[in-house]
Amino acid sequence: MVSVGLGVVLMTNMKPDLGQSWQPWAILGGTIGVALCIIVVDMLIRVKRVDTISGVYFGLIVGLFMAYVANLALTPVFPDEPDKVTAAIKGGIQMILAVVFCYICISVLLQTKNDFRFIIPYVEFAKDVKGRKPLVLDTSVVIDGRIADVVEARIFDGALIMPNFVIAELQAIADSSDRLRRSRGRRGLDILNRLRTNPAVDLRVHERDLPEFAGQPVDMKLVILAQNLGGKLVTNDYNLNKIAQLHGIEVINLNELANALKPIFLPGERIEVRIVKAGEEPGQGVGYLEDGTMVVIEGGREHVGKEVTSVVTSVLQTSAGRMVFGKVA
Repeated sequence: MVSVGLGVVLMTNMKPDLGQSWQPWAILGGTIGVALCIIVVDMLIRVKRVDTISGVYFGLIVGLFMAYVANLALTPVFPDEPDKVTAAIKGGIQMILAVVFCYICISVLLQTKNDFRFIIPYVEFAKDVKGRKPLVLDTSVVIDGRIADVVEARIFDGALIMPNFVIAELQAIADSSDRLRRSRGRRGLDILNRLRTNPAVDLRVHERDLPEFAGQPVDMKLVILAQNLGGKLVTNDYNLNKIAQLHGIEVINLNELANALKPIFLPGERIEVRIVKAGEEPGQGVGYLEDGTMVVIEGGREHVGKEVTSVVTSVLQTSAGRMVFGKVA
């Protein structure tokens, strides 16, 4: 409606100056056509990122301001009453400076929008919602492979941050001369590709090197990056877990998560287990549940290779996991 009104005003004001009767109507139609094109583009782009829009907005403001300052600096170069050629040159220089400065400012803001949040009105409100912190992945958790299944199960809802130096470490492991290390490194790269190709997973590669990274080992780089991003560290490394906790970083250990998800057995419960080998003590048999929990059964040696019903006598929690002790029912 505003464009229609603007077109009518232009058509009315410019009609006496135009020799052709169709030109005012062309101006009206062009104004309406531009408005319709803008509306169609807006409808096609349904999802808009506020940080991108505000980055462009502030980039234009800063770029135009810098172009204005540059114009003031160039004022003494040109005469006060320039001729047409000089005026055209001055106008061209002003236009070029405005375009260059606006482009540079917008490009810088869009490339650093993950480090500096530009939210209109230049304020980002802190989110108190739990689970929204970015999750920084380390080498061990990627090689382990379970992170892909955990993420696909929608347990983590935050963005996954993959540091560039961790990818470099995975590449070095994948190129190792040792066959076992090479296979582990390749599995880690396959897990990364699996996460990257999953449209439901928000995986971001952090390529920026912080000044604090200079001379630091990979573990300390991970801790420093988690501090700068205000995120959590996902790892299976026991030592890295302790170092991160000393620096006040929240840590998600997949081994602890797996132990927490294992079923709890009480003495007297009956469980079905297949005995796969003999135990260390005389008469003992060893079996495993579906989640990998070891079950040591008294009197189970003679039932190796068979599935038996066992009565739980006790449960032992160790750093390596949970062990269940029982006897043949």
